[in-house]
Amino acid sequence: MAKSKFNEKIERIAISDIRRFDEEVSAIPDILKLTLGEPDFKTPEHIKKAAIKAIEADHSHYSPTGGIMPLRAAAAAYYNEKYDLNYTPEQVVTTVGATEAIAASLQTVLNPDETVIVPTPIFPLYIPITKINDGRVILTDTSADGFILTAARLRKIIAEYPLAKVKAVVLNYPCNPTGVTYSRKQLAELAAVIREQGLWVISDEIYAELTYAKKHVSMASILPEQTILVTGLSKSHAMTGWRMGFILGPQDFIDQALKAHQNMVTSATTSVQFAGLEAMQNGKQDSVPMRKEYARRRDFLIKELTQLGFQMASPDGAFYLFAKIPANCPQSSWKFVRDLAHQAKVALIPGISFGPGGEGYVRLSYAASYESLVEAVKRIRGYVTARGPVEPAAK
Repeated sequence: MAKSKFNEKIERIAISDIRRFDEEVSAIPDILKLTLGEPDFKTPEHIKKAAIKAIEADHSHYSPTGGIMPLRAAAAAYYNEKYDLNYTPEQVVTTVGATEAIAASLQTVLNPDETVIVPTPIFPLYIPITKINDGRVILTDTSADGFILTAARLRKIIAEYPLAKVKAVVLNYPCNPTGVTYSRKQLAELAAVIREQGLWVISDEIYAELTYAKKHVSMASILPEQTILVTGLSKSHAMTGWRMGFILGPQDFIDQALKAHQNMVTSATTSVQFAGLEAMQNGKQDSVPMRKEYARRRDFLIKELTQLGFQMASPDGAFYLFAKIPANCPQSSWKFVRDLAHQAKVALIPGISFGPGGEGYVRLSYAASYESLVEAVKRIRGYVTARGPVEPAAK
């Protein structure tokens, strides 16, 4: 039998629907894209100046694998202060964005055929990374529970798959795509099951600083000995392109994760680490005006889109609305977003891209200017009302 030309695991996974559709609609003239999860704010000036200063000072060589120690210390202090944690600098790995943090974390904990439980709808990245690392995925639809993975549901899944060799659970909150987050009580109930079962929880809290109604509670404050905390500066400091992420976790895990990280990237970009150091030492409040503006945009969209028949998940954080398509429109999320893009020149992401529970929904990113959102609503209104009478969604 001839050998496969490529890695079969890579051949079996697909390019991200989100990226693929964003590129597809980019060719449409005058398209208004609310597709990608990228802040429309500029990186704060003091951070940019710190990077320039680092380059001018010839900080152009490899850093230690885990990152420069001042940054690791600053990251530990930053997250400890914000979320009542207790990490040391040695428990921090500086990564090339949260994506690499997720990849290194899963590579560190998974053996072949071990299973990761992934609640959906969710940003789909965790699924292909698990499969690349010879792991298996159990997807569980949370739509009937308000897009929350409940402790009862987690316990039921584990009981239903006794031979699945479950190794880890993924949490992403505030969630991409729903904007839903978890209360301390919900996390404590989940933690009890995770502790009892001896699982890892990979807690992706990249949107923690964009939580609106209540203070973010980190799973690491409840279950530090089994939590792998993934975070970074992309969303909180409008630094997506800088690729500045972190893993924080128990020391025995970090000792192993450093090996995975080292063999992926050697170390994060040195000058960017100095920008991150500035962000964490002198930019503790940088996210405040962004969060305030995101909340204004969210409230505007909920008010307007509810009148057009869209039903929303409760968006308590991040910068997305996960909206159920109005009854008078195509219920296939792919058909809806393609029709909307070509007929109304507004691009959203189909809910099915986020896994079970996502069909019939669309994700709208409000990381766009208020003026753009006003225009988007105008165009969406024209599309929806052209298809017949509109029944406002129940609040």
